[in-house]
Amino acid sequence: MKNRLILIVFFVFVFNKFAYSNVIDCNEFKKFSVNYMKCKANSMKNKTISAGKNLIEDTKDYQKKEWSDEKKKLNKVKDKINETKEKVLN
Repeated sequence: MKNRLILIVFFVFVFNKFAYSNVIDCNEFKKFSVNYMKCKANSMKNKTISAGKNLIEDTKDYQKKEWSDEKKKLNKVKDKINETKEKVLN
């Protein structure tokens, strides 16, 4: 009875580990098999997509920063224009 319980617990942990694993190991296939090539292609595709997303996020952040700086400059110019208008009108 004790041995069965130990075996059941062991198998539950082993299968749980594989069920939740997100890491794809292409080395389980033979080097020149179709499955190996598909696995490598998918892993490269995922890396390319994540690199593209990082590039897009970096570009968006840079643009926000630059545009906010320019917007501050424009607001300062608008304030100066409004001040001169008020002086002229008064």
